[in-house]
Amino acid sequence: MPEIVLQGVTKRFGSTVAVNGLTARIFDREFFVVVGPTGCGKTTLLRLLAGLINPDQGEILFDGVRMNGVPPRERGVRMIFQGQDYALYPHLEVYSAERWSNLSFPLRLRGEKAKTIGERVQRVVQRLGILPDWFPRKPRELSEGQKQKVALGRATVLIPKVFLLDEPLSHLDPPARAQAREEIRRLHAELGTTTVYVTHDLAEAFLLGDRVAVMRDGRFLQVGTPKEIRDHPADAFVAEFVRAYREGLKKAFGV
Repeated sequence: MPEIVLQGVTKRFGSTVAVNGLTARIFDREFFVVVGPTGCGKTTLLRLLAGLINPDQGEILFDGVRMNGVPPRERGVRMIFQGQDYALYPHLEVYSAERWSNLSFPLRLRGEKAKTIGERVQRVVQRLGILPDWFPRKPRELSEGQKQKVALGRATVLIPKVFLLDEPLSHLDPPARAQAREEIRRLHAELGTTTVYVTHDLAEAFLLGDRVAVMRDGRFLQVGTPKEIRDHPADAFVAEFVRAYREGLKKAFGV
């Protein structure tokens, strides 16, 4: 799975600089979490990696190969978008062996044979605990936790080289969110992908990330392990982020 390198990447929308001269390295098979406040450039970064938009300046490299201008379908990237519907197709069932469905869609699009589709969907269903009685349902008939599992299934039925997740747990209640975090971490380990995960929640970043990048105004203020960021914040903004995280622990657990 690829190592991702960003070299001076900048993206503007009119007068707004969403990503500002970003230079970073995301290691092969790493679970890399980007954390920061709303509007800091996190989602724009994911869209740049996915090829949904192109940088105005700089280069994006996957294993040394320049990705600028390469369309999403040729990057081996799968993305789960932020939002209550997880970008599931509202008119399609969860799964059907005979018809286009949410889980089979990527495989049918590639022209895979019915036997291959059935085998790959079955592996995903078993891995994520997607139940057969969900199969005939449309997304509107699923709970938030069920939609999240189906979205993970659709994104990984073709094993991605790079897995991008844009605050996928933001609409789950706390127990479902905790369970989903465990599933995402386990899924990352099983697939061996390079994963980039965006959140505004530092606690979630520390729980999931091999390394964490704290982002503000389109730049990474600090990149390091959760322990490095907790113990040695790089500046006042990161220190305040960590202080708020610790205060949250005290309120929740009295520690």
